[in-house]
Parts: sequence; C-alpha cells; structure tokens
Amino acid sequence: MGKGGRAQVPSSKNDSATWQSPYNPLAKDAPKLPSKGEIKAVIPKECFERSYMHSMWFVLRDSLWAGALIYLADTFLTAELPSSILSTEALAWFVGWNMYAFWMGTVLTGHWVLAHECGHGAFSPSQTFNDIWGFIMHQALLVPYFAWQYSHAKHHRRTNHLLDGESHVPSTGEENGLGPNNERISFYAVLHEAMGDGAFAAWQVFTHCVLGWPLYLLGLASTGRLANDGTFLAEGEIIDHFRPSSKMFPAKIRAKIFASTLTTIASVAFLFKLSFDIGFLKVFLWYTAPYMWTNFWLVTYTWLQHTDPSVPQYGADQWTWVKGALSTIDRPYGIFDYFHHKIGSTHVAHHLFHEMPFYRADEATAAIKAFLEPKGLYNYDPTPWYMAMWRIAKTCHYVEGTDGIQYYKSFEDIPLTKDLKKKAA
Repeated sequence: MGKGGRAQVPSSKNDSATWQSPYNPLAKDAPKLPSKGEIKAVIPKECFERSYMHSMWFVLRDSLWAGALIYLADTFLTAELPSSILSTEALAWFVGWNMYAFWMGTVLTGHWVLAHECGHGAFSPSQTFNDIWGFIMHQALLVPYFAWQYSHAKHHRRTNHLLDGESHVPSTGEENGLGPNNERISFYAVLHEAMGDGAFAAWQVFTHCVLGWPLYLLGLASTGRLANDGTFLAEGEIIDHFRPSSKMFPAKIRAKIFASTLTTIASVAFLFKLSFDIGFLKVFLWYTAPYMWTNFWLVTYTWLQHTDPSVPQYGADQWTWVKGALSTIDRPYGIFDYFHHKIGSTHVAHHLFHEMPFYRADEATAAIKAFLEPKGLYNYDPTPWYMAMWRIAKTCHYVEGTDGIQYYKSFEDIPLTKDLKKKAA
C-alpha cells in the first residue's frame, strides 16, 4: 500500500474452481515486476515487423466474408415483412435475418479490429497509410476514428488507473448509491435489490453490450475522471468523443476531432436519407442490426480483458505502467478468434506492445507467457467467454475508492435493506 493510500483485499467468495489472477500485489511474496524492456527482450524481433501486403490481405479476407454474407442474404431472404406472423415463412424470415445480423456483425468486427490496428500504428510502417485505412473502416461503422484513436491510446497509457484510465473505469460504491456504512441509498445499489441478483446481472450485460458503446462515445459512461491536462472534471462534466472542445482532447488535435465528427454526422445523415428512400426496415436489417452486434463484440472485449474480481485496479499512488499492462487478461474465444484476429486471446501482448501487428501476436504471446507465467504474472482465464461475462456481471459492480489498490466488489455481498430492517426490528 502506497503512502496515503489504502488497499482492499480481493474477494474470497470465489470457489476453487473459479479462475483467479495469480498476481496479488498485496501478498508478502508478491514477485518483483519486470520492466517493459525486460519483457520486450524475450520477444523475437520479427514480431514487430509490419507489412502493407499482409495487413491488406486481412482487409480483403474480411471484405470477402462480408460480401459472401450479403450475397447469401440477398439470395435467400427478403426485406419485406412476412404476410403472416404465425407461419413457417415468418420463422424462416426471423431466423434468417438474425443469423445474417450476428455473422455480419461478427465479420465487421474484424474490420473494426483492423482499423484499431491502424490507430495504434501496427497496420503498416506508414502512419499516413494507417490513418487513411483506419478512417475508412472505422467511420463506416460510425466510429469517430481520430477521437477514439486518442482515447484508446490513453486507455493503453493508463490501463486500470482509477483516476486517469479510459474505458471501463470502475465507479465507486458511493457513485453507485452506497452509503458510508454500505447502506443502499440510491441508484444501482437500490436497483440491484429491487431486481435481484440474476436480473441485475442480465441488466449489466444489456447496458454494457447494447447501450455501453454509444453512451461511452457520448461521454455518459465509462470515461476517466481527469481532463487531458490532468485536472479533475467538475461534477457532472462530460468528456465526449465528438466536440473538438471536449476536455478529453488537447487543442492540437481539434481539427482531427472535427473531421471525425463531421464524417460521423454525414454517415448518420446518409443512413437516414437511405431509410426514407428505401425504408427504415431495410436499413435496419442490412446495416443497423449487424452494427449492433459489432458494438456487442467490441464492448465485450474491452470489458472482459480488464475486469475480474481478482484483478487489481490502481489509484495514482500505486499505479505504474507495467502494473496496468499486466492487469490485462487473455481469454479463449474459439472460432471468433479467426474473425477477430485474436484480439481477445493475445490481449496481454497487445497491451504491452500495441505497435506489434496482430498476425505476430501468437508468437509474441508464447514468448511472453514463457517469461511471465513462472513468475505468476501472466493472466489467462480458460473460462468460456460467455460464462466469464456472466460471472463478471454478477461480481464486478464497484470499487470502494479511487486510491491505493482496489478490487471489484459485488452488490450481492451487500446486505439487503429489508433484511437490515428485520434485524433492527
């Protein structure tokens, strides 16, 4: 525990079959952390070589998959509503369009990941080339490329930093409606009691995976607590991804933010015009539904790769870059690794060295694992991702403060108001 800070022990609620991070910075025998240079030294140098052709091949591959899905949907499905809701025709229509939406959203997440590579400079040796392709692929998915490029770089610079982190920054018990003695006063604390454990966990999944991405871009959820100059945001102050004057960004990149915002507005306007021209249902079926699945995947990755009740979150007095980067978790994603360029199963390597191209991440991960795992510093949770998501939705609700070393706590461990009243009576 750092001077002036405090430390919270990780929850002991998990049973022995539940994965837990091997690294506990509060343990007396906690290993000394290696430097970034020491970790980089174990990775083959060729893992950092970027190729125009290799990266563009994956753009082509993902585009071919998208084209194949469009062809199949156009051949076997119709965008017209079935004549009867209670019919095999309606069932086939519903299943068919949902299959298209899921798999197209899954495929387009591959484009999303490639644009994310561009933002990091890992796509090719030329950042101009990277920005051109990243801008095209992200803006097509309504992502303000330059704004997110900046905020995501901050996410990497300040991973698991409770004050200056970016994206999925934990909120405190007080912010979630808990009183000084853990009494349920308002907001999520009261909502959890009203809904019950399972329903609240389902609400967590819904708010993260359906509402989370647009709320984050609008600055209404999951952002950090500090402005770009390091000062605390005023209560209720919003740092969004669209205003060039947003305190998320330094003045020097305001022109880029404006370009991203203008293009996003133009894209949305085009979709609305198309909806009026050919019908809102057609635009929803062909574009909006897959777009929502793409958002599901990108939030799922950023949520699950840094969140677990056994993974520490650090206040300013305890945080270091290496501590933050090593708080990342690798997870297995099965067939989705193919479509998403292994962004979730090689995420530790990605957070340590974001400039490394994804097609070298397997080799780098093997080297990193061989170096870190014997020291108890490599996080790999073999739990299937959907089960891990449910566990996190039930156990990772808030932290007790923003200083020292904190661990996620669960509302399930807080006494219910009705039980306290019965006990008092």
